[in-house]
Amino acid sequence: MPEILIRNAHSVLTMDDEGRELAGADILIRGGLIAEIGQGLATQGEIVEAGGCVVTPGLVNTHHHLYQTLTRAVPGGQDALLFGWLQTLYPIWARFGPEEMRISALTGLAELALSGCTLTSDHLYLYPNGARLDDTIDAALEIGLRFHATRGAMSIGESDGGLPPDALVEDEAAILDDCIRVIDAFHDPSEGAMIRVGVAPCSPFSVSRELMRDAALLARDKGVMLHTHLAENDEDIAYSEAQFGCRPGQYAEELGWTGPDVWHAHCVKLDGQEIDLFAQSRTGVAHCPCSNCRLGSGIAPVRAMVDAGVPVGLGVDGSASNDSSNLMAEARQAMLLQRVTRGADAMSAREALRLATRGGAEVLGRHDCGRIAPGKRADLALWDVTGIDSAGSWDKAALLLAGPQRVRHLFVEGRQVVRDGRLTTIDLGATLARQEALARALVV
Repeated sequence: MPEILIRNAHSVLTMDDEGRELAGADILIRGGLIAEIGQGLATQGEIVEAGGCVVTPGLVNTHHHLYQTLTRAVPGGQDALLFGWLQTLYPIWARFGPEEMRISALTGLAELALSGCTLTSDHLYLYPNGARLDDTIDAALEIGLRFHATRGAMSIGESDGGLPPDALVEDEAAILDDCIRVIDAFHDPSEGAMIRVGVAPCSPFSVSRELMRDAALLARDKGVMLHTHLAENDEDIAYSEAQFGCRPGQYAEELGWTGPDVWHAHCVKLDGQEIDLFAQSRTGVAHCPCSNCRLGSGIAPVRAMVDAGVPVGLGVDGSASNDSSNLMAEARQAMLLQRVTRGADAMSAREALRLATRGGAEVLGRHDCGRIAPGKRADLALWDVTGIDSAGSWDKAALLLAGPQRVRHLFVEGRQVVRDGRLTTIDLGATLARQEALARALVV
């Protein structure tokens, strides 16, 4: 892999411990790593002129359901709360197969890349008509983003008092067997890994207590991370108290679902005791502000979480509950929601961007990513601040206040995935044409 020199950036937001911002800096990439940062650097390789660009670490998405990209703005679910929204969409998702999973993932990953994302997790918890986790992993390998796939599952259907249709649930022994299969086939624990796999029962209201416990035991035996939804809205809290006799945080702790190898999506309704539990155990949270607004779930207490020491990253959530995969927009929304609840000084543009980069990388256990420093992976986003989005800005590095939401250049492991605002790895037009054809076929 030839060297690449990113030259003369307007500023480089390092996200290091000191929060350094380097003006007029160069970044030398070699072998997928950041080799050197400074001024006046030289190379015999490719040169990317970065004048007029702010460089950040690639953004990190800690929660997504990529398959949902085929079901945006479905009329019956546009104004529904979480449980009603799910009941509208389950019958549509039941008609998916391997191609729907792959194309929807490819489309969602493309949108993420154009919004500056270099590393994303995905939570796939239903497998109709022969679909497998492999379908989304194939899409990630094709587009070239770093990917943390999680093998989700649902095991309690309507006939047993659960929310999903019986056709979408699986036998629990088969779920655990397939978790072992995909971990053995795809999980790469090494530094710089492009693919990692986690274990991720969908939620406490769609699987049994036994599966939650067994999933935690399996994940720790295999050395992989755990992920699920938790405390998303008032219905979620009521269900937990009625069915389990406790709040979601206590339920998670009882079943082994706390610790630095665990991250939970949403956590909108965590109380102070649960926040302290997560801080002490280093349990991560994927904050999904746009989806929480879209479904009327509430505003997560992110300021309190961060102040207590809870690891927090950002997630776009599923494209059917957002209905977008734009991580830069998510970061701005996170900043605004904390301000509307706690005041204009509750969260700065730089702190929200830190959650979207280093914060997310730490939640996913990726300490090789999320910072711009020698020896870290060369996952970099270059933002053009010479355009209309930044016109009149006195602080070009305050990207979330005034700046572009689409990236100019994007590097993942030193490979250029976006050049001049266009994807280099896939034919986006062909992908979107196939996406539209598949979406039309689902309409009844």
